[in-house]
Amino acid sequence: MQDITNSSDVELLVKTFYSNLLLNEEVKPIFAHVDFEKHMPHMIAFWEFVLLDKEGYTTNVFDKHVNLPLKAEHFAIWLGTFEKTIHSLFVGEKANMAIQRAQTIAYSFETKMKQMGKLG
Repeated sequence: MQDITNSSDVELLVKTFYSNLLLNEEVKPIFAHVDFEKHMPHMIAFWEFVLLDKEGYTTNVFDKHVNLPLKAEHFAIWLGTFEKTIHSLFVGEKANMAIQRAQTIAYSFETKMKQMGKLG
């Protein structure tokens, strides 16, 4: 296995991750309304920004998720699936950084949503 080094790696990560995530019956209904074909380029661009310092992504990710019907356990599922996906595809500094960033994102989203009373 190799590390995450380019946009193709990020695309593989994001597509594999969401394929795996949508197999989870607890999480799947939350994303039932999402057109993944349309949304996928945005998710790839976000992770390219996070992992490869690629410019151009300016959307507020939290705002896009704050009104989803999320529960605390969904964050653990999301994070666990992300970590398993990384470990199945990559190894190295960027792979470790991806996990650290995902942990930070999950923690900050969950904390903010709790403070706002938006977490079920």
